[in-house]
Amino acid sequence: MRSSPIDKTRLAWVVALTAGLGGAPLCAEEGLTQLEQLGKALFFDTELSQPPGQACASCHSPLTGWTSPQSGTDPASAVREGAVAGRFGNRRPPMAAYASFSPPLYLDPEEDHFVGGNFWDGRATGWLLGHATAEQALGPFLNPVEQNMSSGAEVVHRVCHGDHGEAFRAYFGQEVCDNPVAGFNAIARAIAAFETSAEVNAFSSKYDYYLKDPEQYPLSEEEMRGLDLFVREDKGNCAACHPHEPTADGTPPLFTDFTYDNLGVGRNPDNPWYAMEDFNPEGADWVDPGLGAFLKTVPRFADRATENMGKYKVPSLRNADLRPAEGFVKRFMHNGAHASLKEVVHFYNTRDTKPVCEEIDAPQPGTNCWPAPEISANLNTEELGDLGLTEDEEAAIVTFMRSLNDGWTPPETKP
Repeated sequence: MRSSPIDKTRLAWVVALTAGLGGAPLCAEEGLTQLEQLGKALFFDTELSQPPGQACASCHSPLTGWTSPQSGTDPASAVREGAVAGRFGNRRPPMAAYASFSPPLYLDPEEDHFVGGNFWDGRATGWLLGHATAEQALGPFLNPVEQNMSSGAEVVHRVCHGDHGEAFRAYFGQEVCDNPVAGFNAIARAIAAFETSAEVNAFSSKYDYYLKDPEQYPLSEEEMRGLDLFVREDKGNCAACHPHEPTADGTPPLFTDFTYDNLGVGRNPDNPWYAMEDFNPEGADWVDPGLGAFLKTVPRFADRATENMGKYKVPSLRNADLRPAEGFVKRFMHNGAHASLKEVVHFYNTRDTKPVCEEIDAPQPGTNCWPAPEISANLNTEELGDLGLTEDEEAAIVTFMRSLNDGWTPPETKP
């Protein structure tokens, strides 16, 4: 079992996030503090892109558990188009909910692996602002395939002269608009405060109710069976990377240990990124190096880059199946290669028991083969690949994971 990285330090990060920013009275109509309310306004502001039209919420919608609101009916739709028509990112938008619990990126000396940071590759380290989510909040503004703003100063200018400028200055002071660096960091703090709020991290799933009172809010027989399989080291072993119990400080389970893994996922050949010649000169030959590529740019960790190639952030399983409608398709994995929780669990179960699709005739991915790993080095072969689950056991794990969707309403108690 991996150790939890957040038990004793998360409160300190939240305090650091808002330190020196003044008191923040509750906004009764929203249940958010003044800073969180400002962050929410900026999170949904479509004027903070060039051309205008894209906001943080464009890729992180509450309707889908704070990830892409775009139905992934085909693999190409796993990634989102940016503010500029025809420009696409190279990865699926990660879930913003519960990401604020991730610590700044660090090398765990006991486990000898990296923990924390944000983005799939950990490049929002939290080293500069003390909070990984605050640093992540600034990235999309300046990314030419996302919100495409020219500079942090331009983002600050639009905020200060836009609908939320008065609220921005009221909280941070009149001088915040005079210093582009301070202003850009203030925007990061506001958005991160919203992403740290109870609105984004609701802890309102059926499983949360079950943990509070198992007798009043029991899981179904199938959900309990799935939970047992999820936890057992000789079965699903999912809890090895997705802890299912509250942390030592009482935080409800986050269903991620914030580490990085190469699961052996195949490429998503329909990703529009492969045709983005202006931004991807490698074209169809591009391979996503994940955490390793970022570590290569950090002198003190450059010697760890090779052993981390192909590794991506372990996501929380909360809201994994939260969708606005039954027919809405959510994509999974860093590149959106898989189109259902059922497919994901089957992949974990049988990755190493099926042949490679590229090596057989009439391949049917997931049925008689799996695509070759995008990067074959550094594969996690200890915790997945040949779990020995039956089809019914796979289905039970999926049923349990669906109990992790926020917004569950307890049935009315009968008199």
